[in-house]
Amino acid sequence: MDQDPGRDLLPLLAGAAAAIAGVGAVLALTDVDSPLRAPFALFFLLAAPGTAVGIALRGMEPFGRTIASLSAAVALNLLVAQGMLAVHRWSVRGGIAAVAALSSLILLLVLVRRFRGRTVRRRAS
Repeated sequence: MDQDPGRDLLPLLAGAAAAIAGVGAVLALTDVDSPLRAPFALFFLLAAPGTAVGIALRGMEPFGRTIASLSAAVALNLLVAQGMLAVHRWSVRGGIAAVAALSSLILLLVLVRRFRGRTVRRRAS
């Protein structure tokens, strides 16, 4: 019965952030005219790679991990934009899709590395 009321707040905020990022990606990909499209899409462009890198840097202190993941998110977005401009294929949909694909790839590589590490430890035991 002695539960901290703030303990359940972090998963709630994470779920709300995921929903906002998902809505932003969908609004940008479907080209819906909405006043929420730009801020939600910008949130997606920062949150998706930032979360993937933040999960990869799990061992760091929280403040350093936050700064590093936001910096990596900005760098990834700049690299995607520069690449799209270099090949003359600039589009909002393409940028959202590229950032989503790269963020998913980073997250997948982190999960595979963790799963493989657990498998090696179990075999060694």
